[in-house]
Amino acid sequence: MNYKNPDENGYYGEFGGAFVPEMLYPNVEELQNNYLNIIASSEFQEEFQDLLKNYVGRATPLYFAKNLSEKYQTQIYLKREDLNHTGAHKINNALGQALLAKKLGKHRIIAETGAGQHGVATATACALLGLECIVYMGEVDIARQAPNVARMKMLGATVIPATSGSKTLKDAVNEALRDWINNSTTTHYIIGSVVGPHPFPDLVARFQSVISEEIKWQLKEKIGRENPDYVMACVGGGSNAAGTFYHFVNEEDVKLIAAEAGGFGVDSGKSAATTFLGTLGVLHGSKSLVMQTEDGQVIEPHSISAGLDYPGIGPFHANLFKEKRAEFFSINDDEALKSAMELTKLEGIIPALESAHALAVLEKKKFKKDDVVVICLSGRGDKDMETYLKNL
Repeated sequence: MNYKNPDENGYYGEFGGAFVPEMLYPNVEELQNNYLNIIASSEFQEEFQDLLKNYVGRATPLYFAKNLSEKYQTQIYLKREDLNHTGAHKINNALGQALLAKKLGKHRIIAETGAGQHGVATATACALLGLECIVYMGEVDIARQAPNVARMKMLGATVIPATSGSKTLKDAVNEALRDWINNSTTTHYIIGSVVGPHPFPDLVARFQSVISEEIKWQLKEKIGRENPDYVMACVGGGSNAAGTFYHFVNEEDVKLIAAEAGGFGVDSGKSAATTFLGTLGVLHGSKSLVMQTEDGQVIEPHSISAGLDYPGIGPFHANLFKEKRAEFFSINDDEALKSAMELTKLEGIIPALESAHALAVLEKKKFKKDDVVVICLSGRGDKDMETYLKNL
């Protein structure tokens, strides 16, 4: 089975598609008709690869975590996406989509953000490429991610608070979609995760696939083989995980592990573990697993990490879950905090709270001594310092 690419209608198995208001259809259709040709062109690739190398600072290191490996009695490598310019994997996609928007003749960019990393990455790409930038962010997230809000403003972006619902990521997406409907001819919406109507899940996965592409040749250099035994990443909507899994997803000998945000616990009513709690539904333009009531009202998610605080999951991941291609773990807030502190003390690396969810799987799953386990360290922890200090 090909898990990597959707069919022509944007479906991964039964998940995906494009469910959009009529007013947005021309925009989505324009993207669907043009994105593959544009991003495959040598002109686009030359510019994009040059920026990834000389602006973002790729390739990011694949670091053998000796102390962590010793503790868990296995071979642990960290893919250091935290060392990208702007401090997370988000810049890979933001730059790619900003370049794509320019080729489509759009000069105004909108984005949504939870943890603020995608907002910062989008504002950065827009500053570099001379594009107007508007970022929607939940009021709650604006409060808990203040350093990133300051960065976005400094980069010239307008940050607009979402004040409805839980005032988090889901509500920021709603506001951004409303804006796109009202400004469809001038505006491109840079979605930050593998969610939204087709072609966004595929588009974002392709731009993030540089992560697994690098892991393959870096492992070959280090241990003489391209494929690890396990690849692990945190999943909210799922962009870092899609990028980390991309070049391994059709290789049956590589096991995929996804860590979702369990919040206060799967049964607590305060969670964001979509594969454990979700049912088939439509959210933000695609059919996937959604945390919802029996009559289809979205249940408010909860996670200590703003980037995983989302009531759905991208269709790429929903399909991996349904087909049992990936193993999903629910990681509670306190487990993520504990793992963040552990990495900091053992390796001198402060991870983003999102990435700490992936690290927490090490406590829950037993690996063999010679297993090669690659974990995507999707972002750095400076944006979460306030949360860490509260919990020290």
